[in-house]
Amino acid sequence: MPLVTTGELVTRAAAAHSAVASFNIITLEHVEAVIAGAEAAGAPVVLQVSENAVKFRYGRLLPLARAAVTAAERAVVPVGLHLDHVQSDDLLRQAADAGFSSVMYDGARLPYEQNLTATRTAADWAHSQGLWIEAELGQVGGKTGQPALDAHAPGARTDPAEARAFVADSGVDALAVAIGSTHAMTTRTATLDHELLKRLSATLDVPLVLHGSSGVPDDELAAAVAGGIAKVNVGTALNIAMTGAIRDFLAAHPEAVDSRKYLSVGREAMVRAVTDIIGTLT
Repeated sequence: MPLVTTGELVTRAAAAHSAVASFNIITLEHVEAVIAGAEAAGAPVVLQVSENAVKFRYGRLLPLARAAVTAAERAVVPVGLHLDHVQSDDLLRQAADAGFSSVMYDGARLPYEQNLTATRTAADWAHSQGLWIEAELGQVGGKTGQPALDAHAPGARTDPAEARAFVADSGVDALAVAIGSTHAMTTRTATLDHELLKRLSATLDVPLVLHGSSGVPDDELAAAVAGGIAKVNVGTALNIAMTGAIRDFLAAHPEAVDSRKYLSVGREAMVRAVTDIIGTLT
């Protein structure tokens, strides 16, 4: 089916008090696994390409984006395409022509006023291109190149009053909030601040997004969705599933050299992870 806009999927999820899962993709196997997992779950899904993934692909956005669009158009569930954690203005301006319906502009590393100014500029441009835009306020931490951050440290959490002003002044369509999760966690031990989430949900009139969801246990994720999270970002969980399955296969088959043998095992592990995560949200 044709690509569906991320904004439509998130808005629909928010209205139903559910959340759409949004998975970071790096390889074609990621693309295929996310779509297959969503089809198995019978649920819509968002494919996300991060700026770090673009850097990994020699700085070229189009090869992975074109593969994602082609695969999404052949899916039997609605699929959106999202450009994630963009800091480069040059990359931001490639989004619309590459098939993306949405972007997450990442100014969270900046002091508040600089974040607001940069995000306002990004939002104005995105809206002029018909793109839905997400931003982040607070310090989720854990991204490549960021200093180590304790998600529970004073000042790391998103302040509701500040968030309300930021959304109004920046014009963004959704806000990723810092409530206790951390990017790139390899253990599911994060504890979320559900009282803060309740206050944020009551204060803001845009959908809320949870980053760093790979480190959040199922019960915490379900509670976050019930508390107002409408988009759940997942990346590391897929890499853990893929890498673990490939490692086990190669240990059992040290003679293997055909990459299709172990990549197919890794892909199927990611399919199962996608289906399980989506099941937690619905």
